[in-house]
Amino acid sequence: MYMKTSMPYAVMGAMLLGVAATATAQNPTNIVLINLDDVGYGDFSCNGAFGYTTPNIDRLASQGMRFTHFLACQPISGASRAGLLTGCYPNRIGFAGAPGPDSDYGIHADEMTMGELLKQKGYRTAIFGKWHLGDARQFLPLQNGFDEYYGLPYSNDMWPNHPQQGEVFNFPDLPTFDGNEVVGYNTDQSRFTTDYTARAVAFIRKNREKPFFVYLAHSMPHVPLAVSDKFKGKSEQGMFGDVMMEIDWSIGEVVKTLQEEGVLENTLIVVTSDNGPWANYGNHAGSAGGLREAKATTFEGGNRVPCIVYWQGHTPPGSICNKLASNIDLFPTFAEVAGAPLPAKKIDGVSLLSLLQGDEKANPRSSFAYYYNKNDLEAVTDGEFKLVFPHKYVTYEAYEPGNDGQPGTLTTRVLEKPALYDLRRDPGERYDVITLYPERVIKLRKIAEEMRTELGDDLTRRKGTGRRSPGRVDGSGN
Repeated sequence: MYMKTSMPYAVMGAMLLGVAATATAQNPTNIVLINLDDVGYGDFSCNGAFGYTTPNIDRLASQGMRFTHFLACQPISGASRAGLLTGCYPNRIGFAGAPGPDSDYGIHADEMTMGELLKQKGYRTAIFGKWHLGDARQFLPLQNGFDEYYGLPYSNDMWPNHPQQGEVFNFPDLPTFDGNEVVGYNTDQSRFTTDYTARAVAFIRKNREKPFFVYLAHSMPHVPLAVSDKFKGKSEQGMFGDVMMEIDWSIGEVVKTLQEEGVLENTLIVVTSDNGPWANYGNHAGSAGGLREAKATTFEGGNRVPCIVYWQGHTPPGSICNKLASNIDLFPTFAEVAGAPLPAKKIDGVSLLSLLQGDEKANPRSSFAYYYNKNDLEAVTDGEFKLVFPHKYVTYEAYEPGNDGQPGTLTTRVLEKPALYDLRRDPGERYDVITLYPERVIKLRKIAEEMRTELGDDLTRRKGTGRRSPGRVDGSGN
């Protein structure tokens, strides 16, 4: 379903951002993918954020398309990014969790990344920011489809200054990479948002006459929060609001550069997040916007994230898409936009191009499987109803949140029996309606069984009724 703004407002926005044009084979579409870290569904002002505004993000939303039912493939950073960059459920490619320093696994060489996908069509490719697909040399971006890389190999809290260092963790110094080389350790993190932005701007200017793909993967607002002097103390929500304002500035700088270089009208821009907010960090965490739970859970607060797409001449200005979609769908979407062939190996994403172009009858994704951990199938949805299976989970509903960069103490709960939620009326997953819709339960159980046959399920295997994850049939899973 789409909802559109009135024509005068859409026309006004088009004047602000330039005249639309359609890409051709001689004029390939540039792609800018901005993936934020731990931004919840409620963390943009167009989605209800308090105490700060995100005007550049809001402007993209008002003149592009805002998705309301967009799911990260897993509610944790490394796995989510692996799925984003390959178009696969992470368990299909043997990727799990959030690999840290000196990890013995990472993105497999046989898997095609988004960078490799687009290089088939002559794109220049770059990532600036957080990688998190393994920190050994063979796993780094330059060996996996990217021409340029500057940033961190994993999360910015995996360093000696972690508040639980020596008690829970023993992290080594945090490296900053430029290409394959380490150029510093424990870098002042207040620089990162500005540095990543400057790199992205320079890359766009350098490649304005070539097709380019920029993956701007901001390290924040993942804790520890840090902000440059130009935004310090500017928001009413403290450090978190300051950081969000600087990220919004960054996105504005990228859009301004695209406009100045005359390529905005031929660039597809996507702004999204890797998972929901890390709620136990209290005033240094974001908002799930009323959804249940947060990061590291497969309730909607963990998986459902904001997603805004701006593409002049294609996305209907001011449109809202309520169709089911996922970050694994961006891979085949970009492939179709660029005319690039998909990998020979099976992927799980589906192209969203029809939705981006305003086809109100299109419904490319009919279901989604909420896998977590290595291969636990914890829930499935058909876009309207969600069936959640018994499992143990971390809860943010019975904890004392941390403050000023300190984590709170989390507890775990066990969902003892299956629950059904009507996401049309209850996106917060408060009311179990499993006895009211037996036909939906049957439908969703069938979807779950198809996924178990395809990818396995460690949850049911542990109970003696399921199958171990098969991974890639050629053994390329890690």
